[in-house]
Amino acid sequence: QVQLVESGGGLVQAGGSLRLSCATSARTFSNYVIGWFRQAPGKEREFVAAISRSNESTSYADSVKGRFTISRDRAKNTVYLQMNSLKPEDTAVYYCAADSSPWKAAPKTYEYQYWGQGTQVTVSS
Repeated sequence: QVQLVESGGGLVQAGGSLRLSCATSARTFSNYVIGWFRQAPGKEREFVAAISRSNESTSYADSVKGRFTISRDRAKNTVYLQMNSLKPEDTAVYYCAADSSPWKAAPKTYEYQYWGQGTQVTVSS
């Protein structure tokens, strides 16, 4: 069973930073591509960032490039999303997800098989 547990969301002012965490098991950490997605009220869930199993490849949505960084901590079986220079339009529920298929630089939401429960990020103007 694949379990993903997000944490780190909250309320921050525009221009501020947050770091989201996605904790999982060692097996999941090693065998799955991990991605972050987000869903704002009234909008479809969208891709934010992803990191390959080996940590060699990362991918970002154009809207977050240069502001967000995805990384893996093998010792903690945790994937992080460091979010800097936050904007009000970044407000959404953020989900981490796991994909067992080969690496894709521009993944679709439906290509990920397992999902966490989500964590709310609210950026005030």
